[in-house]
Amino acid sequence: GCHDKAVLLYEYVGKRIVDLQHTEVPDAYRGRGIAKHLAKAALDFVVEEDLKAHLTCWYIQKYVKENPLPQYLEHLQP
Repeated sequence: GCHDKAVLLYEYVGKRIVDLQHTEVPDAYRGRGIAKHLAKAALDFVVEEDLKAHLTCWYIQKYVKENPLPQYLEHLQP
């Protein structure tokens, strides 16, 4: 079921805009850096595909603040 999977929910809200909405890691797996891997993978995808990202997810907002890489910052939707 979905209770044993880490997920990152997203939605395309425009032709080249993806809304990174929510990360979720099962309780049994928290504290292992899994959400960090999800956030990095999502932002790397946005960069590779030359998309703009809207960050609804508080965790991804926090990740970008802690990792303010230029390639991430230039792909954020103002």
